[in-house]
Amino acid sequence: MITLAAASQKGGVAKTTTNLAIGAKLVEDGARVLYVDLDPQMNLSTTLKAQTAGVLSSLDVLTGDATVADAAQSIDGYDVVPASRLNGKADDLMPSVGKDYRLRKALEAVAENYDYAILDTPPALGTLTVNALTAASWVVIPAQADAYSLDGVTDLAATIQAIREYTNPDLKIAGILLTRYNPRTSISKIIREDAEAMASELDTKVFRAWIREATVIKEAQAVKQSLFAYAPSAKVAYDYRFFIEELLEDVNG
Repeated sequence: MITLAAASQKGGVAKTTTNLAIGAKLVEDGARVLYVDLDPQMNLSTTLKAQTAGVLSSLDVLTGDATVADAAQSIDGYDVVPASRLNGKADDLMPSVGKDYRLRKALEAVAENYDYAILDTPPALGTLTVNALTAASWVVIPAQADAYSLDGVTDLAATIQAIREYTNPDLKIAGILLTRYNPRTSISKIIREDAEAMASELDTKVFRAWIREATVIKEAQAVKQSLFAYAPSAKVAYDYRFFIEELLEDVNG
């Protein structure tokens, strides 16, 4: 099982949207996909039509009160372990022993059941993000095309360096994905050049693909459909297909 996470320490960069798109394309291609929502905002869970009230959640998996198999809900060709509002209190609720490795250990038990696991993290450093990066094979770094968003890449880079040193030396950075990007604006060249410099320092790349701003993304999430099902001919759907093809070339060797 290949474990992927789109992660950022800054909100509003299309992290969850990117995770949703990756999983949807993989399911469309016939892969067995497990989503794990760790974000207490539960946006991925609700968009995927998962039940979130009175059910087992990713927090139960992290505390050891449930297995992934117990908590996973089967919906429309994929499985999802939903988040809980209480995920925000994970640092206080999780046992301290082996704290950073709990998700990795839980996923190992179902590795034969899936081709890919997609992990959605909160936009902050903490136990949840550390667990995701410790469990992940690859991480994608979405960055909105502005200077402040690129600052978040620098912050995440320091976290990834620590993860590689202490909990997951095999973690690979697939690349930086520019989102809400408009190549016609004067700032776009500056942003891409800055992103390229950061990618060089991280020994990774900026994806050739980039994601444009599009209201159709929010529309698809509002009606709880994948972007590819809701608007398959939209230009932004093409953007995501191009990106995912590029990503999988690296991930699948």
